[in-house]
Amino acid sequence: MSKSRRLMTSMIALTVVFTMALSLAGCSGGKSETNGGNTAATSGSTDAKNTSSTGGGEAKPNPDEPGWKSDNAPITFDWYMNFSWFNKKWGGDATAEYVTKKTGVSINFIVPAGNENEKLNTMIASGKLPDFITLGWSEEAVKKMIEGKLVLPLNELADQYDPYFFKVADPAKLGWYTQPDGNIYGYPNASSSPEDYKKYGSNFTSNQTFEVRKDMYEAIGSPDMSTPEGFLNALKLAKEKFPEVNGQPLIPLGLHEFSETGNYSLEGYLQNFLAIPQQKDGKLYDRRLDPEYISWLKTFRKANEMGLLSKDIFIDKRPQMEEKIAQGRYFAMLYQRSDFDAQNMSLYQKDPNSAYIAINGPANSKKDAPTLSGPGISGWTLTLISKDVKDKKRAIEFLTYLISEEGNKDLFLGEKGVTYDNIDGKDQFLPDVVKLLNTDRTAFDQKYGASYTYWMLMDTNMNLQWAPPGVDPQKQMADWTKGKSISMSEFDNLDPPSTSEEGIAGSKNARNWGKLLPKLLLAKSDAEFDEMWNNYIKDRNKNKQDKIDAYRQKAYEENVKKLEALNK
Repeated sequence: MSKSRRLMTSMIALTVVFTMALSLAGCSGGKSETNGGNTAATSGSTDAKNTSSTGGGEAKPNPDEPGWKSDNAPITFDWYMNFSWFNKKWGGDATAEYVTKKTGVSINFIVPAGNENEKLNTMIASGKLPDFITLGWSEEAVKKMIEGKLVLPLNELADQYDPYFFKVADPAKLGWYTQPDGNIYGYPNASSSPEDYKKYGSNFTSNQTFEVRKDMYEAIGSPDMSTPEGFLNALKLAKEKFPEVNGQPLIPLGLHEFSETGNYSLEGYLQNFLAIPQQKDGKLYDRRLDPEYISWLKTFRKANEMGLLSKDIFIDKRPQMEEKIAQGRYFAMLYQRSDFDAQNMSLYQKDPNSAYIAINGPANSKKDAPTLSGPGISGWTLTLISKDVKDKKRAIEFLTYLISEEGNKDLFLGEKGVTYDNIDGKDQFLPDVVKLLNTDRTAFDQKYGASYTYWMLMDTNMNLQWAPPGVDPQKQMADWTKGKSISMSEFDNLDPPSTSEEGIAGSKNARNWGKLLPKLLLAKSDAEFDEMWNNYIKDRNKNKQDKIDAYRQKAYEENVKKLEALNK
């Protein structure tokens, strides 16, 4: 699994975290015209409150007023979402209609039909990108777009068109994402700074959970699954007692999908459950070489030898997993909880006992509590503005609106009187709205589109003031992670540039790991496992692993210094 996918799971770490055929033509409607990507407003007049006259008679934006308020002429932006599973269209729901009415902005979402990296790399190679791009912050494509000058500096756009951006942007996030050239090209969602940990830390949760189907788990005696022996025995008992689910074979264990670079259920997730440190005495620690980790990988190999790993887990992608979760076909899963909220809620409504609950999963031999990935300053995704954007001014104004408290409130609560109101002194969803949210998330998204249905620039700390109380089954899982979630920001963005010597070697090593991992689970014996493992380590070491490690160590030390500076 790619690093961005790992971040995607690990950074949506709060209790409320939810869930585009390429067209570059997009249309900007009505009252603005495009000139080489720069827009000249032709709407007749400019809001006097939002501008002041310079000596040369040019309109200068007012840093104390949101720029979007000066122009709400219709415009449609093409917005690329680098997530093939994102299937929501803009509009047709109360929230999107409200935002469009308010700002004049409509969105044409573009989503890859298949492999995200192939789609994005093809667009990058063409040299032309849609107006907005949202992708995992750690994707190599981020660096490619910046280095290829395919995206615009947000700070320069803000200076020229909408300085109000600097009033609503988090200085810590801007500092974290400032590039060596002094510019900021992207803004994160679901991001938490060190200061945020001081304010909200007690509420922080992780998305990383080990889940079991409640009725099956209890039927086999609610066994301890934290040891290799207990883990294997529980899978065996579940398969024996429940060989089929509604006429279909039980899948004893579910994992995230395998990709060309691995599977984060069997990497970061498992390593975090085993509380394997990422550094020791200021030096990065290679968790992949940790004896406890290798021992547990052999446990998964043993599970396959015992017939407890279904072939489905080696080939299924997220849509197939969601379908099988909705059918309740998995006994246990090492899987991010927010990815199956809707399916688990459906199971819960039919029979609360058939839903999935979080329990103690794999642990190290000392039974240390897991150290799960909580929210970090890098966030989950990064949103950038293309050099080909049809209207620079309207684009930075809309981005400013989205990251502001007003924009976050609109995207979370929707329109007052329609989806929310002030009830008992607090702005909160109307009873019927929150009821649908808690019972049918898919129907909620289609009808209301609130609660971050459109999550591109959600601030998951800001929304705590509006979030409704959690309900089961989601609440049980979120609560289980409290006290086990930590910031791992200092370990973000350590990999070398993809075009560098170290980066090219690192990419090769990552692909080799991706090929090896399923083979390790399918090995016929521990001896065969060891042979493949040792060959992998030898090949890795021959392929500049020492230089990769040195680059990562330096980047880690720079991150530590940057975080220390943000704390001052």
